[in-house]
Amino acid sequence: MSTTGRKLRADAERSVRTIMEAAERVLSENPGATMEQIAEAAGVSRTTIHRRFASREALIDIMTVAAWKEIAEAVDAARPSTAPPQVAMYQATANVLRVKSGWRFALTSQGPPSGERARAEAARIEADTIGKCDIAIRRAQQEGVIRPDADPLWVRRVYLALLTEAAHGAYAGRAGAHGGAHGGAHGGAAPAETEADIDELATRVMDTLLRGVGAGS
Repeated sequence: MSTTGRKLRADAERSVRTIMEAAERVLSENPGATMEQIAEAAGVSRTTIHRRFASREALIDIMTVAAWKEIAEAVDAARPSTAPPQVAMYQATANVLRVKSGWRFALTSQGPPSGERARAEAARIEADTIGKCDIAIRRAQQEGVIRPDADPLWVRRVYLALLTEAAHGAYAGRAGAHGGAHGGAHGGAAPAETEADIDELATRVMDTLLRGVGAGS
């Protein structure tokens, strides 16, 4: 590929990313926002956004898949197959909470993607990510971090429920404190979690999980 071709491709990728980030902000505050409103927030023309995305639904589908890809990368970064299990589980928890804080609409306001291809890709990434979660849980059992008689499937379900509550519950509480689920009378989104917030939530998830199924205090 020529230098000009690479530059055009990089510009197109940046444009898509800018639009998705703007869509996440706008739709988090107003789930009924139009493509024109998203284009305005992204600083692009209506022609540009419609050229990049065939429809509003297609845009949301691509956002959802992008969010799942970031979750997969966040879990991989925690090294679930090689790092000490408790370290891997904590790091994966913190990493995923960071991703979820940036993709609230894409990950919480929608069901599965509406497009068949996007739905299949999101399901594949989710299944692969859950498989890596199971690896960390099995290793934690083998090393005595989690009781050997605990049902791994149940442990995983409890862990994911705690992770979901940490992400969504924290957001709901912060949004409520700032005037409602959609940001209050002035339409502003709740402030994003700081690193201290993420650390506290991740610690709470792991503390709750291991005190419930841990081999010891």
